[in-house]
Amino acid sequence: MPDGPRENRATSNARSANLLGAGLLAAFVTGAGISVQARINSALAARLDDGLFAALISFGTGWILLVVAASALPAARRGLVRVRSALVHRRLRWWHLTGGVCGALLVASQGLTVGVLGVAVFTVAVVGGQLGSSLVMDRLGVGPAGPQPVTSRRAVGALLAIGAVALAVSDRLTNSAGLVLALLPLLAGIASAWQQGVNGRVGLAARPEGAGDQVGATLFAVLVNFTTGTLALGLACAVGVLANGWPNPPPMDPLLYLGGPLGIAFIASMVVLVRQIGVLVLGLGLVAGQLVASLLLDLLAPAGDHPLTALTITGTALTLVAAGVAAWPARRPAGDPGGSRSASTPGAARTRR
Repeated sequence: MPDGPRENRATSNARSANLLGAGLLAAFVTGAGISVQARINSALAARLDDGLFAALISFGTGWILLVVAASALPAARRGLVRVRSALVHRRLRWWHLTGGVCGALLVASQGLTVGVLGVAVFTVAVVGGQLGSSLVMDRLGVGPAGPQPVTSRRAVGALLAIGAVALAVSDRLTNSAGLVLALLPLLAGIASAWQQGVNGRVGLAARPEGAGDQVGATLFAVLVNFTTGTLALGLACAVGVLANGWPNPPPMDPLLYLGGPLGIAFIASMVVLVRQIGVLVLGLGLVAGQLVASLLLDLLAPAGDHPLTALTITGTALTLVAAGVAAWPARRPAGDPGGSRSASTPGAARTRR
């Protein structure tokens, strides 16, 4: 049957294409959910009249759920033993455990700025900061892969992203307060590149050598992230109470407390998807989902008194182009067995709360 191998190969290719399409759709939905989370935390901040407390609640609820899950999984406890050993033998340093502080800055900026800037401008600023700073973090070798070269594609993508941020926020900079609010998500995006790198190192240290315990070990790495972020936000809120008093009473709407559980769901989906479709496709799907959903949210239910503008739409489209340029792998030389699926997408593909 001479056509047998050819038919099997065609069937395998079709199955791979279907898997890739389904994974890309799931990544898009995950990215859209991240924008929804930003809107939820912004609404909670408005009800509390305190963006820091809204961030603490989001991180804190996620931390409680992770503690319960990690306590029930022996693999997560074994991850703790491996990370502690890595710290003792200096394969990890204490500052590798600080990624959650950057995640706390990102969540706090959601509550402090989305109501004024809108979800689309916020997302553009965060993604732009990620694309730019990831070049520096990769060159310094902050992540588990060690130092990475700065390619011309990624440099051009970063420059495009910076231009997109400037364009998207240009109509919001009516005063110095607007400038500060626009810079906050940009700084959060810059910090998230550090977060992604050090979280990758913690996750690598928590994983076993074999194929088992991967989920539990990754869960522990995420728990480390949530723990440091919750502690940082708790300290910031304590200072805020001393300076300004307590926030408004917590609202009764349960939907406003979904930020933390959504963050856990996003991370879990990324852990699964990256093994199915690779970092490149995952990153592009996440960025596309974030940007498209942020535009729809601002179009259908604008936050505050800042509806969607043509500049915001143009800046968002330019950010999507920048992410594609930065993430797309260079053509491999003849004989190179590597695949584009291992290419690194700055920022979004490695997003961690």
